[in-house]
Amino acid sequence: MSILDFLKPKKPEQNISTILPQEIYDSNSLELKDIIAPSALKITPKEINLGEKVLRSFFVISYPRYLGENWFAPIINLDKVFDVAIFVLPIETSQVLRTFQKKVAEVQSQINTREAKGLVRNPMLDTAYQDLENLRDQLQQAQEKLFDVGLYVTIYAETSNELDKIESEIKSILESKMVYIKPALFQQEQAFKTTIPLGVDGLQVYSKLNSSPLSSLFPFVSFDLTSDKGILYGINRHNSSLVLFDRFSLENYNSIVFAKSGSGKSFMTKLEILRTLMFDADVIVIDPEKEYEYLAEATGGRYFNISLNSEHHINPFELPTPGEGESFASVLRSNIINLVGLFRIMMGGLTPEEDAVIDRAITETYALKDITADSNFENVEPPLMSDFELVLSGMEGGDSLAQRLTKYTRGTWAGFINRPSNVDINQRFIVFSLRDMEDELKPIAMYIIMHYIWNMIRKKLKKRLLIIDEAWWMMKSEDTASFLLSLAKRGRKYYLGLATITQDVDDFMRSPYGVPIITNSSIQILLKQSTTSVDKLQQTFNLTDEEKYLLLESDVGEGIFFAGLKHVAIKIIASYTEEQIITSDPSQILAIKAAKKDLEQSS
Repeated sequence: MSILDFLKPKKPEQNISTILPQEIYDSNSLELKDIIAPSALKITPKEINLGEKVLRSFFVISYPRYLGENWFAPIINLDKVFDVAIFVLPIETSQVLRTFQKKVAEVQSQINTREAKGLVRNPMLDTAYQDLENLRDQLQQAQEKLFDVGLYVTIYAETSNELDKIESEIKSILESKMVYIKPALFQQEQAFKTTIPLGVDGLQVYSKLNSSPLSSLFPFVSFDLTSDKGILYGINRHNSSLVLFDRFSLENYNSIVFAKSGSGKSFMTKLEILRTLMFDADVIVIDPEKEYEYLAEATGGRYFNISLNSEHHINPFELPTPGEGESFASVLRSNIINLVGLFRIMMGGLTPEEDAVIDRAITETYALKDITADSNFENVEPPLMSDFELVLSGMEGGDSLAQRLTKYTRGTWAGFINRPSNVDINQRFIVFSLRDMEDELKPIAMYIIMHYIWNMIRKKLKKRLLIIDEAWWMMKSEDTASFLLSLAKRGRKYYLGLATITQDVDDFMRSPYGVPIITNSSIQILLKQSTTSVDKLQQTFNLTDEEKYLLLESDVGEGIFFAGLKHVAIKIIASYTEEQIITSDPSQILAIKAAKKDLEQSS
C-alpha cells in the first residue's frame, strides 16, 4: 500500500465533512488515515495537488568540479515550505578502483592518440586525468571514499504560479553555484514518496561524490544560539529555533544595543530584566525616561526618582567599605580620582593648575572628617559638598573655583548632591530614574549614580546586571565615557554584566571610547536602524549588504543578535503576561491603567 493510498479516504462517500459525528460514532469506521487524509488528491505529470496545497519535486542532475563549503545553506535557510531528502549510499572501494583503472586507461589512451596525431593538448582531458589519478591515490590510501548521492527537493505552495516563482528562485540560487536540477516529470508520485520520511528512494537518480564534496552537503548549516541554560532572547528568524543564551557564560558579561526610536529596544531590555530576575541575578537600571517604574512596581523592586526636588539623594563624597584584598588607602585614592572627574564635568572642564587645586582640596576635605589614607573610616560620617566648598574657598587659587561651585551648594541645584545619601539599593531590582532631571545635569547625575552603584557592587561579590539606557548621554563627556569603558573592562571581576543601550549611534561612535566599549561587549544587538546610521554600523560590525537591508526593513522587535563569533537574525517575543508588564506602547499603558482603576473602584 503506497503512502498516497494511505492518505486517501477509505471510501469516497465517507468524506469527513459530510458525515455527521453520530454516524461516524455508530459506524465505528473512522481511522487515523481518515483524519489526516487530504480533502483531494490529484497527480499530474508536473505536480501534485494535495488538499489545498500544490507541490512539485526535483532532483539534482549535475554538480560542478568543486563544491564550496556550505553551498547548500541558502536553500536550507530559504523562507519557504519544502522537504529535502538526501540519500547517501557507500560504494565498495575495490569495485571503484577497478572502474577507475579502466577509466584512467581510457583517458590516457585518448591523450596519447592526440599526441601521436600531433594535435594540440586538450585541457579537459588533462584535468580529468589528474583528477582521476588524485582521487585513485586517495582511495587507495583510505583518505577518501566514494558514494552514490541522491538529492531531492519537494516544494509546496498555494497555487501553481507561486510554485513557479519558488522553483525559479531555487534554480537561480543553485545554478549560480553550477548545481543543476530538473523536475521529476511523470514521476511526481515517486518523487514525493522519496522526500517524505519513509527512507525509500523511488527515483534513484545518483551522482558519485567522494567524502570531501559530500561533507559540503551537510544540511544543518544555519547558525544556532540555543544552549542548555540562560534566558530566552527571541526566535531565530532563519530556522525558528530558540535564541537561548546566558551572558554570564561568555568571556565578559557585557552587551550593547543599537536601535532607532520605536524599534523595540526598551521592550527587549525589560523582557531580559524580567527573565534575568528569575535566575538569581540582581538588576540595576539607569533610566532616563521613566520607562521602568511599572516594571519595578510589578516585581517588588525599588524605584528612585533622582531630580532637584527628589527626596532621594546621593553624596558623592561617601566612601565604600573596602572589599576583599582592598585597603582603606586604595579606596580613598580611587574615590578622590573619581571626584576630580566629577568636578571636571560640573565645572565644564579644568586646567592642569585647577585640577591640582581640586585634588588637594578633596584630600583636605576628607582630612577635616579624620579620613586619611592611614585611618579606618568605615564608620565615619563623610563630608558634604558644602564642606568641600568651604575648604576650596580658603585655598590659594580656589576662590574662582568655589564661586563656580556655589550653584551646587547654595543655588538651585543644591538639593541634588549637597545632602547625605539616603538611597538603599539592598534589593534585587533597582531603578534610578533621571527623567525629571534637567538635561544639563543628566551627565553629572549619571556619573554620580554609576559611581555609587560601583561602590556598592565592590562590597559584595554577586551576579548582577547593570543596564544603562540612552547611554549616548554619557558619551558626551570624556570622564563619563571613560568611566563607562572602565566598567565594561572591570565588571567581570565583580560578576557584573554591563548592558549599554543607545539610539544615537553618531554620538556614541564619535566618542573615542565608543568602539572600545563595543569590542568589550560579548553580546551585540542591532535592531531596526535608520538610513543615516546603518552605514556606520555596517562598517563597525562588518555587516553584509543583506544584513544591512535586513536592519532597514525589520519590524519592531526584529534585528541581528551577535554572541561571540556567531550572529543570527532574531525576533523578540514575549508571552501575554510579560507583555502586560513591560509594554512601552502608550495606548496599551493607558488601557492597563484604566483597567487597574476600574478594578480598584469595583473592589
